[in-house]
Amino acid sequence: MTATIPNLPSLYDPFTTEAKWQKFWEDNQVYKADPQRGGEPYCIVIPPPNVTGSLHMGHAFDNTLIDSLIRYHRMKGYNALYLPGTDHASIAVHTILEKQLQAEGKTRYELGREKFLERAWQWKESSKGTIVGQLRRLGVSVDWSRERFTMDEGLNKAVVEEFVRFHEEGLIYRSKYLVNWCPATQSAVSDLEVENKEVNGHLWHFRYPLTDGSGSVEVATTRPETMLGDTAVAVNPNDDRYKHLIGQTLTLPIMQREIPVIGDEFVDPEFGTGCVKVTPAHDPNDFEMGQRHDLPFINIMNKDGTLNENAGDFQGQDRFVARKNVVQRLETEGFLVKVEEYKHAVPYSDRGKVPIEPLLSTQWFVKIRPLADRTLSFLDEKNSPQFVPQRWTKVYRDWLVKLRDWCISRQLWWGHQIPAWYAVSETGGEICDNTPFVVARSEAEAREKAASQFGTDVKLEQDPDVLDTWFSSGLWPFSTLGWPDRTEDLEFYYPTATLVTGFDIIFFWVARMTMLGGHFTGQMPFKDVYIHGLVLDENGKKMSKSAGNGIDPLLLMDKYGTDALRYTLVKEVVGAGQDIRLDYNREKDESASVEASRNFANKLWNAARFVMMNLDGKTPQQLRSPLNPPLIRGEETDSLATPVRAGFERESIGLTDDLSLNPLLQLSDRWILSRYHQVVKQSTDYIDNYGLGEAAKGLYDFIWGDFCDWYIELVKSRLFQKDAEGAASRLVAQQTLAYVLEGILKLLHPFMPHITEEIWHTLTQAEEGQSISVQAYPESDATLIDPELEQQFELLIEAIRTLRNLRAEAGIKPGVKVKAVMQSESDRERQILTNSEAYIQDLAKVESLTITSALDTALEPAIADVVGTVQVLIPLAGVVDIAVLKAKLEKSLSKAQAEAKSLSARLSNPTFVDKAPADVVQGAKDALAEAEKQIEILQARLRLLN
Repeated sequence: MTATIPNLPSLYDPFTTEAKWQKFWEDNQVYKADPQRGGEPYCIVIPPPNVTGSLHMGHAFDNTLIDSLIRYHRMKGYNALYLPGTDHASIAVHTILEKQLQAEGKTRYELGREKFLERAWQWKESSKGTIVGQLRRLGVSVDWSRERFTMDEGLNKAVVEEFVRFHEEGLIYRSKYLVNWCPATQSAVSDLEVENKEVNGHLWHFRYPLTDGSGSVEVATTRPETMLGDTAVAVNPNDDRYKHLIGQTLTLPIMQREIPVIGDEFVDPEFGTGCVKVTPAHDPNDFEMGQRHDLPFINIMNKDGTLNENAGDFQGQDRFVARKNVVQRLETEGFLVKVEEYKHAVPYSDRGKVPIEPLLSTQWFVKIRPLADRTLSFLDEKNSPQFVPQRWTKVYRDWLVKLRDWCISRQLWWGHQIPAWYAVSETGGEICDNTPFVVARSEAEAREKAASQFGTDVKLEQDPDVLDTWFSSGLWPFSTLGWPDRTEDLEFYYPTATLVTGFDIIFFWVARMTMLGGHFTGQMPFKDVYIHGLVLDENGKKMSKSAGNGIDPLLLMDKYGTDALRYTLVKEVVGAGQDIRLDYNREKDESASVEASRNFANKLWNAARFVMMNLDGKTPQQLRSPLNPPLIRGEETDSLATPVRAGFERESIGLTDDLSLNPLLQLSDRWILSRYHQVVKQSTDYIDNYGLGEAAKGLYDFIWGDFCDWYIELVKSRLFQKDAEGAASRLVAQQTLAYVLEGILKLLHPFMPHITEEIWHTLTQAEEGQSISVQAYPESDATLIDPELEQQFELLIEAIRTLRNLRAEAGIKPGVKVKAVMQSESDRERQILTNSEAYIQDLAKVESLTITSALDTALEPAIADVVGTVQVLIPLAGVVDIAVLKAKLEKSLSKAQAEAKSLSARLSNPTFVDKAPADVVQGAKDALAEAEKQIEILQARLRLLN
């Protein structure tokens, strides 16, 4: 390949760069997975966002973590598949469409199911591009050719198969049961879609008279309107106050219905009056009591939250209007005893945002116990799946233990219609609770089944309800790969490797996927479950639409670039599963932490530009490895080094572990190679154990500090050598710079894919269609890691940093060279400094350096500081005006002494110490300690000037 001179623009433009590479990856199908390629599979299915949604910070965080894992494993040689898709968002879409129809003065019933679904599909097509386009903008390395939708033809086939098999196995049944009803969406919702909110309400106490006129009992309730459906009053059979009443009857106020007093140990004698009204059709606990005592179930509620004909005079009233009117009637008729202020939890519909109503309804249910028990056996016997962090295992297990049967039917039209057909000709043309039905995979199959049971003239009507969204998304890890068909993808990529998700949907989604996966495939759908925390706002609060405290990731990407946001989200993670806090200035729409990541990108860009400007137009491959000694085996070469492939396959070319074989490797070269391979090892170890944040931080420190701030500075003088004598040293510096820079780009790529792709292409002059995404991730070579050398360099770096600080403190101009003295009683420290003398002189502008075990007592005036046990001094004679410097230090000393005197006096005052807040007192003590330390340092420096 004919080399061209690599060239990067002077300024990094993330917006042009990111758009270019996102298009390149997709156009070249860089991330298209192929099971026929073989290898070790590594598959993650995207947690499908709602098709109606737009990218929020939770999406950005979750997908950045997933993409980092996918990119890393792809570079590690795995056959990686990141499978994208969206969820049909049954309730969300349904609600949007009904609001549209309401604005048009219509209802879905007037429109009809077919036309309603046409509008739903149109809405899906128009809104789908929003979230998908935003995911593309995030740079996720998904295989778009495999994009799925929870209602596409293949996934609908999977859901139908799931329902039919469950029914054939006796695990699905239809029954009248008390469900959570959302009057806003007019649909049943699962327990998991109910959020308990603390509200300030009331507790009303009412008197129910005994039928024989011998007295009354007092009951209390937070929902007075439900008393219209009471069918008993319960007391604890062991409560001496009331057990004599068991078996007697009461007259229900307003309704004048005679109801029994029953004894049930569920009643807590210590709560309220010890008497509990029982409304079996409107309370879960009362429902169970009603079943135990064979009580009537009287439903007083319509599906829209108004009261029905069983509510008597209150029929047609909204439930909350009826509440006020019932209380008023009871007060007027003398049955109201008292009203108390009462703070309690009220269950709200997560989607409808209104209080749910326990409602007796005929629904479809899944028998959950067999599924949960099988899933528990995977967990207890095989520790499958494994949770990271491990503490979530107990939460997950406890949930599986206490699960109740799952209500899966929803009274909506957008979704997977239940594959059950009712023989309505058997019940007068209507679907009733007792209408016989058949379950089938298609209408044709249903007609065949029904004809054999009810005759060829049978009239069928499909169940109008749809299935709970989680019933389909619970299949997601394997339905997206082709189940129930045994596809090539399913055989190769299933079970998937990892599920990355937030703790808040362990119950909604994780448990359902494991139960369904275990049942239908005999395997857990993923090996690991990596539970991450939440992205909190600048005040440490959970972001939500209702609180209005969300932070728009797209806005930050527009301001700082996608890589900057991605890197911030990963780097902020400290420990798997921890929440992260994203600082944000709402007045300016700015984030200091994302800006810092943008600055990091600029730092890398500028360092890469400098390196490439000094490689004489050669690529790392042309320059070859910095490790090899020159002219091994007499090989003909125009370079002073023999090529070594990634991973340093050194034995194959006769290298031993002794770096001294290449005498041109200087101390700084060996140090950066040691640090580089240490970072490779740390990054690999961290990511393999889901320590993504720790890996990102380690790379930040290495790239910004070790490579950019120190190694590049250390080799600059060698790069500028043009004479024959310095040419060999210059080449090794070029080789090392190129080698480490390319490695850095590969290490950083999973976190910052766009900038690393751009620099890598320019650095390597990669051929068309190539991508850093599929290059080998660096391998650590333990023989190149030298902890002793790294420790020595820490002393060197601190010594140079100290000299620079002293120069600044003394006001020495940058171009002025100085004399320096370094004193240590340690032979080891003196030897390290002696070996590094050239670096110290070069980077700290030192003309002559004296390294000694003891200071000359006759030392001229100097400024000094300490590094470990090394004293660092700069003699000042002839360099600065000592009198001016002395006056400056004396002024600072006087100020520090005055501060210390004031603080000491305050702390000596008993009134202040006894009455001031503890944190204020401690603050004064800390300030005094700091002032005293400053005084000590300033006095020592003044002594050196005398």
